[in-house]
Parts: sequence; structure tokens; C-alpha cells
Amino acid sequence: MLAVIKTGGKQYLVSPGDKIKIEKVNTPEGEDIIFSEVLLVEKGNKIQIGTPLVKEAKVIGKVLRQSRAKKIIVFKYKSKTRHKTKKGHRQPFTEIEITKIN
Repeated sequence: MLAVIKTGGKQYLVSPGDKIKIEKVNTPEGEDIIFSEVLLVEKGNKIQIGTPLVKEAKVIGKVLRQSRAKKIIVFKYKSKTRHKTKKGHRQPFTEIEITKIN
């Protein structure tokens, strides 16, 4: 059983038991989250494609943790003026385990 869900401006191919990292959502750890924007559902050999969403389809997941990704360095340099800027950035994310596809 597979589904394609849309959250945070991105699309994810999920199945029950998968652990995915999505853009941060304001749901506490340990609680369930329901994704109602389902674009495709595959059950056995039967495939339902939404136009744009599949009606009455939901994907349920459990929030495992709220965290931030590894730090990346953003470095800008302008050659003739010798101007340089160095910044760090850590993108927040939510890790979710998919429990059920309805």
C-alpha cells in the first residue's frame, strides 16, 4: 500500500512503517497527525489518482521528534571589494512515522 502526500510544499511517497522528515509542523511529540492532501493511493493493483486530491483519503502518522538539521555554512564573497559574509543555518524539521493509510 502506497500513497503520495503533499505537505510543506513538497510531495512524499509513503507506505505504512516509513519514517520521513518533513518541514516543521506545530504538533507535539507523540501525537498523531493527519495528512488530508493525498495525491495518489495504491492498494494492491488498484491505483487512485486525484484531480488534484483523492477524495476521502487520509494518511495518519505519529510525530517522533521535532529537531533541526545539521548546520550549513552560507558564505558570500565579493571579489573586488573584498566584502565577505559568513552565516550558519539549521533548518527545523519534524520526523514522522506513517502508521495508516485510509
